Amino acid sequence: MRYDDSPPAPESGPADSPDRHWFTRRSTLVVGVAALAPACLAGWVLTQALSGAGPDETRPHTVPLPASHSALSHGQRDAKPGSSPSSTPTSTPTSTPSGSPSTSAAAPAPARGPLSGRTVVIDPGHNTGNFQHTDEIDRKVDIGTNRKECDTTGTTTNSGYMEAEFTMDVSVRTRKILEAQGAKVVLTHETGVRPWGPCINERARIGNEAAADAVVSVHADGVSSGNRGYHIILPAAVKSGAADTAKIVGPSRDLGEKIASNFARTTGSSPANYLGSGTGLVVRDDLGGLNLSTRPKVFIECGNMRDAKDAAQLTSPEWRQKAAQGIADGIVGFLGG
Repeated sequence: MRYDDSPPAPESGPADSPDRHWFTRRSTLVVGVAALAPACLAGWVLTQALSGAGPDETRPHTVPLPASHSALSHGQRDAKPGSSPSSTPTSTPTSTPSGSPSTSAAAPAPARGPLSGRTVVIDPGHNTGNFQHTDEIDRKVDIGTNRKECDTTGTTTNSGYMEAEFTMDVSVRTRKILEAQGAKVVLTHETGVRPWGPCINERARIGNEAAADAVVSVHADGVSSGNRGYHIILPAAVKSGAADTAKIVGPSRDLGEKIASNFARTTGSSPANYLGSGTGLVVRDDLGGLNLSTRPKVFIECGNMRDAKDAAQLTSPEWRQKAAQGIADGIVGFLGG
């Protein structure tokens, strides 16, 4: 019994019979296929050898991503809801020793510069989340001379631009400038890392524990319209409870003076016209961030958010870059860079 569907070869018949013609064509086709088989097999073996596949190699099974996902960049997929994709850092593929791509780039080597080996702490005043955490920031903490609120909300411009947004922007810009000079720069907090705070005593502690060579707390004022200009707040001589500023009063004044002159020159701003007697320098003993510091530290109020002319500067990215440059130049001058 036959188990294939091909017709049997004719056993006899005229040479030009239809059955014999069919058999001849079929035989020729079979011979041709048999001749091609070794060539195809050799090609397959060569392809496998060149691609590195072996009999024991298991190739990963890849599942295609939906078009809506695969079209996003690496940074866009990792971005938090509401964040700007263009501002999200993305990793650049690098090559491993074997030559295969890797998405985790090695951390860049610290820049060498006049501030190499120096540590600077920048304290962005307030936090954009403080408005939603008033109970937490109203809690009192010990600042040596008395007890004060853990933190405050800060102020805003008349159009709603928050002081906490301004201080973070300028602080990040300042960090970038100082790092290019070789400094190690620590921020007391960063956007999105914590929902509120930190408290004023923690802000001081961060600078102390970092053994910072200089600490600057960035702010903007919120007084009535018509009051304009910047001012630097210096620590008073305080010794009470956990507060003892005896060792930092002198160097903090030096730091403040350096920042004031550089800030004025770079931004074109004038010293405040409502306090400091035109010097741009004010001494206070009621700020926990200064009282509890053991490192040279100052506050800078970069302008008045409630004055339309000052607010126009504070809301300008170009002006904020100048503000960061002025602060950084003052720090560099103080540290002898």
